[in-house]
Amino acid sequence: MRTKVTMPSLQTAIPNRNFGERKPLKRATNLSLSADVLEAAKALELNVSQICDAHLRELVLREQNIRWKSEHADFIAAYNATIEKEGLPLEAWRTF
Repeated sequence: MRTKVTMPSLQTAIPNRNFGERKPLKRATNLSLSADVLEAAKALELNVSQICDAHLRELVLREQNIRWKSEHADFIAAYNATIEKEGLPLEAWRTF
């Protein structure tokens, strides 16, 4: 049985507002966006700042996941090899 690799919580870097944590601090920044896309977004009354923030948040999480898995690949492979060779710890008492 292989172990599914899950990422540690990144709440400190990217707070999860669903659990009553305080809102992340926001900082003004300058972006260069394609003029035609920006004008179309404004015409559709889209919140460009919110959309950019949400998309950047998603990209940051994805990149952090990729880097974490890469940095821990040796450990994950060794752990999976140990489980395949020796089985799960306490498997004799498993009830499911």
